[in-house]
Amino acid sequence: MAAEHVAAPARGVPVVPAGHRGHALLARGGRAWLTATIVLTAASAIAAIALAPPAGAPTSEGLAFLLFAGSSVHVASTGWFYTVPEVREHMRERKLRYYWWPLALLAGASATALLLPRPVLYWMLLPYFGWQFFHYQKQNLGIVALAAAACRVPSLRRLERHALIAAGLSGIAALVARPGLLQLPVSPVLSAVFPLAVVAFCGSVAVGIGCLAVRSRARSSAGYCAAYLTSLAFSLPVFVFSSPYAAVAGLTIAHGLQYLLLMGMLASGGERGTRMFSLAALVNIALLGGAALALASDQLTGKPAVRALFGLFIGAVMAHFVVDAGLWRMREPFPRAFLGSRLPWLVPQAAHP
Repeated sequence: MAAEHVAAPARGVPVVPAGHRGHALLARGGRAWLTATIVLTAASAIAAIALAPPAGAPTSEGLAFLLFAGSSVHVASTGWFYTVPEVREHMRERKLRYYWWPLALLAGASATALLLPRPVLYWMLLPYFGWQFFHYQKQNLGIVALAAAACRVPSLRRLERHALIAAGLSGIAALVARPGLLQLPVSPVLSAVFPLAVVAFCGSVAVGIGCLAVRSRARSSAGYCAAYLTSLAFSLPVFVFSSPYAAVAGLTIAHGLQYLLLMGMLASGGERGTRMFSLAALVNIALLGGAALALASDQLTGKPAVRALFGLFIGAVMAHFVVDAGLWRMREPFPRAFLGSRLPWLVPQAAHP
């Protein structure tokens, strides 16, 4: 989600309101989204730490619901894109990414879970989780880029981007070194990597803070700095806590709620006559699809035929990664124009002369 380019408005697409009042409204919209995103991210980490059960104790209903929303519901909500006519038209031009790859991932993951013994599946889940947490940090990168657009400051420079990605990769290395944090019963053969991951994470954070320090006041703002620092320190719980829920659950919840906030804004940002229908479609797809995915996600320990459902869950999550990587790629014209038409305070559209 890089927002440094601004597309010209398409026919029938709303543009930035002219005049001081219009710009003030857009500024307030951007600040409201940014504040909500930062609060959701911090509150998710705090809630996961506070609600983390002791070893061997069951998960509380509150934490289970937050994980349901941050995991299954947010993944299922991606299906809403297939209900939007202009998005479907874009997808038809790129069937490989939006149709064939998702179907292949669903079929392949289901067959893998069906055919392979469970101990092998545990090992195969390590690279899957690496992809998942890299996806998390790419979303953080996109949020910072959108924060720069909302605050009307220059977007990230190369070193700022590299620091964010390096911090995320350091968190992934720490999780691979301590697979117990992912609740995977595999031996930690790469445990020696953890101290290196700590050093890399601290170095990445130091570089990121240094990048903020050299930004002039004209090139920065409090909102942008808060978004950048939140994204930079996103993986911190992985290094601090030994409980899987305190270390990892907050990241999952924060990522999912950030996404659901943006999806809700997109669904309610269309033409006035279709907003209620669009929002209702999003809610139904997210909740019903999320319930089905949550049920499938619990089948890892079942018999092979049942375990195939777990494979479908993994395939659906990976399909979500692939679809999102295309529809949120703001360097491309369609995603930039689509997001800008519905959320002009994040991707402002140029007015006609």
